[in-house]
Formats: sequence, C-alpha cells, structure tokens
Amino acid sequence: MSTGRLTIDLDALAANWRALDAMSDPDVQTAAVVKADAYGLGVARAGRALAAAGARRFFVAVAEEGIALREALGPGPEISVFSGHMPGDTGLIHDLGLVPMLNSVDQVTRHIEALPGHPFGIQLDSGMNRLGMEPAEWLALRDLVLAEGPRLIMSHLACADEPGHEMNARQLAAFHDMTEGLDVPRSLAATGGILLGPHYHFDLTRPGVGLYGGQPFEAAQPVVTLDLPVIQTRALTPGESVGYGNTFVADLPMKVATVAAGYADGLSRHLSNHGVLFSGDTPCPIVGRVSMDLIGVDVTHLEAAPDHLTMLGPHQGVDDVADMAGTIGYEVLTQLGHRYARHYSRGRS
Repeated sequence: MSTGRLTIDLDALAANWRALDAMSDPDVQTAAVVKADAYGLGVARAGRALAAAGARRFFVAVAEEGIALREALGPGPEISVFSGHMPGDTGLIHDLGLVPMLNSVDQVTRHIEALPGHPFGIQLDSGMNRLGMEPAEWLALRDLVLAEGPRLIMSHLACADEPGHEMNARQLAAFHDMTEGLDVPRSLAATGGILLGPHYHFDLTRPGVGLYGGQPFEAAQPVVTLDLPVIQTRALTPGESVGYGNTFVADLPMKVATVAAGYADGLSRHLSNHGVLFSGDTPCPIVGRVSMDLIGVDVTHLEAAPDHLTMLGPHQGVDDVADMAGTIGYEVLTQLGHRYARHYSRGRS
C-alpha cells in the first residue's frame, strides 16, 4: 500500500451504541450523533450500521450533513440538526425531512413561517452559552412554541466528561427549571451525560464520541485501526539528523523508517519527537518533526525492517494519541485524512 490504511470496525461501533443504550431505562430512547461525517469515519456506512443496531434517531451539525445520511438511511429514521433552521436551509429541511433544533427567536420565526406544520425541536441554553434560547427568551416564546408541538426539547452539558464538576448539577437544575411539567420529550445527555447517571437521561440520550471508541466511555470497544506504510528504511551514524530543522540528532548508530503520513493526514506536529507507533506489540518512537507527508520512526530495536507501522490499534487508541499531542480524541478522529484507504470490517462483537 502507498497510503495509510484506516480500518473501521462497524461491529464495534454497533456494540458501543448497544452498550450506551443499555445504560438507560428501556423507556429512554438512544439516538446517535453522526455529525462531521460520523466523526470522520464515513456517515453512510456508520449510519447504516447504527440503524441496524437499533438507532432510529440521528443528529448532525448542519443541514447539509443530512444529505448523505438520508441517502444512506432512506425515509424512515429521524435526522435532527443541531444548528437549527439557518437561512437557506428551508429546501433541505423540507426535502430531506430533517428536524431542526431551533436555537433562537429568529429561527423559530423562520421555521414557522417557511415550513408551517413541519417537525422541529427546541434547544435551550442551560449555561453553556453556545447554542439555544436563554431562560428569558424561552419564557417569552414558550406558549407559542408549545402550541406548534415540538418533537424534542434539548440542552447540552459543558462539563459532562468531569463527573465531579459543579457545572453538571447547575445545568441539570436549570434544565429542570425551564422544562419541568411540559408534555414534550426532553434530552440533556450526550456520552458524558449518559455516564453521569439516570437523572441526566430524561427521554432521549445522544451519544457521540463514545460510539467511536473515545473517552469518557472507558468501556468502549476500539473502532479504528490506522496502519501506515514504510517507504524506506535507512541507517544513521552518530551525529546525523532526521527531518526538518535538525530537531533530532542520532547519538548512536540507528535505523530510521520513513513512514507515509504526516500533518496533511491529520497527525499533529505536536507528535514530533514525542509520539509512538507500533510494530506488532513493540513501540517505535517518532524521531524528528512530523512533516506534511512523512514521519521518521526509530526502528533500531526491531529484528527486521517493517513494511508498515501502526498509529491506532490495540496498544494505542485515539485518546492515547490525543494525550501525546496535547489535544482530545475528538480532534484526532475528525482530522483523520482523506488520503487514507478506508476499509470497513465486521469482526469484534
């Protein structure tokens, strides 16, 4: 192979959805968040696998993301749009049967005027100050909105991946204050919120990163494997350097493999002289800078020159790579490059 091979285990993806679904009571529906092309893994294949596992409601970030998902799923499953009803979205929302989560007075007005009777949901701001109507705004519009029959009222937790953070309880109380007594299904919990327990589950949960093997869902099955081809292996003598800027200089004789991947493929420059790849069970450190298309890797300790090295696999998941790069697993997943040859497997669960 001349480019990296990204393997996506659809059985593991489905198993993660089922595991998160099982954490809620049977009367709580579990949706699936597949925004950003299913976190970079391919929304058509991921969406179909999740639907086969039992998901009937899906969430995307913007209306345009609903095109490929609706084509993959057909007319049955519900697709909601976090960004709501933006200018220019009316045709897509109508034609694809999308459910916008309306975030403001302007969006409520736009939706009711442009698509009277078309399903919608409401997003409330319970303290994150990102999307949704604030309490006073919601109070002013509530009776009008409720008369139109929203499908769902939701909010989003800011600190759910930190179970002890006081913001979680504060947002839970705010969401109760804004929605208690309303005869409308409610949703507050994404992956982290599911793990906070049943008080956060309400009527529908919306797992995202946990489906794809990311934290904070520690019990998740790994979904992605990334194998990178070795183009060339060379011998270095003491005093020779590797890569741009001479940031690594050999102090002993060594062997360095040049791997076909770089920051154009979503591998952060922060992994320079810091990250690790694997040859089977054996770690092999990155030496020198991560460049656009190439990485140098120390393979001195291997018995034979490898034909490939593994960045993501059984010994190192997306959050391990994220920790080394000083970022989060979400970023590692969504930046996996388009040059990788994607292969979909059925095989762990």
